[in-house]
Amino acid sequence: MKHASLSNPPGDLIAGRFVVPAGGTPLESRNPARPGSVVWSGRGDVEHVDAAIAAARKALPAWSRLPFEKRAAVLKRFKQIADAKVDAITKLIRDETGKVQWDSKAEAQLLGAKVDITLDSSELGAMRRVTGYELDLAATRKGRAWFRPHGVMAVVGPFNFPAHLPNGHIIPALAMGNTIVLKPSDKTPGVGQLLGELYQEALNAEGLTGTEFAGVVNVVQGGVDVAKKLVGHADLDGILFTGSWPVGRAIMQANLDHPGRILALEMGGNNAAVVMGDADLKQAVIECVRCAFITSGQRCTCTRRVIVHESIAERFIRAVCKSASNLIIGDPSATHPVFMGPVISRSSRDAILQAQEQFIRAGAQALVKAAALDNPAPTGDESGPGHYVSPGVLQVDRFVSSDAPGYAGADVEVFGPLLRISIAKSFDDAIEQSNATRYGLAASIFTKDQSAIERFLGEARAGCVNVNTGTAGASSKLPFGGLGFSGNHRPAGSFSLDYCAYPIAGMLERGEAATVSPGMRVEDQWLA
Repeated sequence: MKHASLSNPPGDLIAGRFVVPAGGTPLESRNPARPGSVVWSGRGDVEHVDAAIAAARKALPAWSRLPFEKRAAVLKRFKQIADAKVDAITKLIRDETGKVQWDSKAEAQLLGAKVDITLDSSELGAMRRVTGYELDLAATRKGRAWFRPHGVMAVVGPFNFPAHLPNGHIIPALAMGNTIVLKPSDKTPGVGQLLGELYQEALNAEGLTGTEFAGVVNVVQGGVDVAKKLVGHADLDGILFTGSWPVGRAIMQANLDHPGRILALEMGGNNAAVVMGDADLKQAVIECVRCAFITSGQRCTCTRRVIVHESIAERFIRAVCKSASNLIIGDPSATHPVFMGPVISRSSRDAILQAQEQFIRAGAQALVKAAALDNPAPTGDESGPGHYVSPGVLQVDRFVSSDAPGYAGADVEVFGPLLRISIAKSFDDAIEQSNATRYGLAASIFTKDQSAIERFLGEARAGCVNVNTGTAGASSKLPFGGLGFSGNHRPAGSFSLDYCAYPIAGMLERGEAATVSPGMRVEDQWLA
């Protein structure tokens, strides 16, 4: 089964060729809006991991020695190809993830944009972070700093942004001279294959068709068995991962004996928005609802928790519930405006509803109860109901750490459209509740008080801290990453080049300035 957006049969990209596995475990993705519709059907062969890493290792010398301008030319060609195929990329993202059309197109358009951001060498541009320099250390001695690629990098991608997030690792890694083995999510293998096709087309278009360049980008499909073999492989130099905390933790455990291997881990969030009494109420409602439920709540930056000041709590909560109840849920391919499509799978929907029940049993009050929607937008096909779920809004007494009495799930990331709200008595109380989590990806505050803003910017424990705008949505021109369960201090975005190369320091002597230290003798006649 091959989606119309793909040029090759379902398979792996190894050493510049698309290979259909002869064995391995069956792997299939289905349209979450029409589960009877197969998007991609193939196999994941764990034996291909060795071959893909070997191909990347073999291509590394030629690719890393290539002048930077020629590597940049390949990336610029990739941008041209991706920009020209935005519609095809959009359709595949939409059909494989269930994202609504406008959301899928926004992701497709980010592929080419990442090239410009990565190659920007302006004063605040990303490339300046890895630009070498020279300086005088003495009359005949210069100091030089330059950067080398790590080598073979595994990129392990998520399902929610199956094109943009892996691409956010791949572009900077290739720019710095690394080679790639991409392992897409087993929920979105089609988009992963499409990325491989785009990169291979760019390499071919720039004339890098020789065997020495076969393997610059490789793709291996599969489930847990393939992922485990890849991230624990002895011949990797780095792992660039976006996904959940439990999987990120497993990757760290698998690499305890590889302390020199670079790990860049982005592992989700349990993000809080604080709404103070002087906030622009309409703006706060719009942003909190948008960021809680965009992409059906399947973004790591989605607002999971809102802490609202008691002086406006009744009005704010009423408006949030009304807005959440009026979101348009429907077929992702609909021509009329649709805000939310289905979640990725039936098991994901079940997990969201189970989490809601757990919170209610723990004392939460269901203000708007999330529910399965088997067919919110009939399409007339026979493929069965999609994995739709309506937004949920729960009120909890207070957000506290998982070790404290009255636990309200501050360390539980529910990856779907479920928002929890608490009430704060003061600004200090609001900050305390916001920080009551071991996650630390994003946080927002809504207020006009400049002193409160400055305190929040300084005290919110998160890697992305926003003011009067929501937690979801980030600029690739800024760093992107979090703390604690959210990341390991390897931010992506404009800082992604930092983990794609390492600095080398050198001292270059051009004279006769060898130092004879006290207690040391070297006589000319000894050299005769």
